[in-house]
Amino acid sequence: MIDGILNVYKEKGYTSHDVVARLRGMLKQKKIGHTGTLDPDATGVLPVCLGKATKAADMLTDSGKEYEAVLLLGIKTDTQDISGNILEEKAVSVREEEVIDIVRSFVGSYEQIPPMYSALKVNGKKLYEYAREGVEIERKSRQVSIYGIHIQNINLPEVSFRVRCSKGTYIRTLCYDIGEKLGCGGCMKSLVRTETSGYVLADAKKLEEIEQYIKTGRLEEILKPVDGVFQNYPRYTVKEEYEHYLYNGNPIDTDWLEEKKPAEEYGQADQVRLYDRQGGFIGIYRQKGDILKPVKIFWRKE
Repeated sequence: MIDGILNVYKEKGYTSHDVVARLRGMLKQKKIGHTGTLDPDATGVLPVCLGKATKAADMLTDSGKEYEAVLLLGIKTDTQDISGNILEEKAVSVREEEVIDIVRSFVGSYEQIPPMYSALKVNGKKLYEYAREGVEIERKSRQVSIYGIHIQNINLPEVSFRVRCSKGTYIRTLCYDIGEKLGCGGCMKSLVRTETSGYVLADAKKLEEIEQYIKTGRLEEILKPVDGVFQNYPRYTVKEEYEHYLYNGNPIDTDWLEEKKPAEEYGQADQVRLYDRQGGFIGIYRQKGDILKPVKIFWRKE
């Protein structure tokens, strides 16, 4: 089984599920999962986990993300993007200065209502399934964080911007909310995810490129190791006489560790990476006093 993470460039027209299905066919491997849904019309970075790396998928989706988006003012659609049915059209009479002020006002935390055309479930059914049946479901707002917005270009009725945000943020809905606050409505015209969990657009590979790496036996050149995701966690090695506790998934006493690197060198103090003496990555542990308790074990007996 192949283990690791591929930085896939998701092209327009593919669903995230499509990408996984294609890779399963290429690699003849079932244990593959993506780390965060991108709409079919969106493009950009989609980390895909293979083998034991699938255990890291939920930890990857917890991180912040960066996007480049184009907002089209004056049009409201049922999907909140340009692919949907037009519900309302208005003249755009706002000034550029007003647009700049309103866009920047979204920096920080705000309550966002998820769109009907989304994969969120209500009573075991996805919202987009209700939407396709013409049923509107009341949705609770949830707090999201906009860490920063940089306006790249304003050519009304279009506004291009780069945004860094928390997980669970819908950029379609952000575009809709900006349009509402400006009083003319708006929808998302295009979206590119440029970064997530340290994976950047410049390194992303299209499916056709990945297929060539596979066919020429060079997949290792673009396959990222699982522990690469956790480079900001302190790295500890367990002494040889205590390695059997590692392999059994037991808690580890800090006295069983080899010489440790100072925790202040890293950005994450309460969680650490543990390795055996051969450099094999075992898993992520959380420190509780003098005891390290397993959070997620990645080691697999060969």
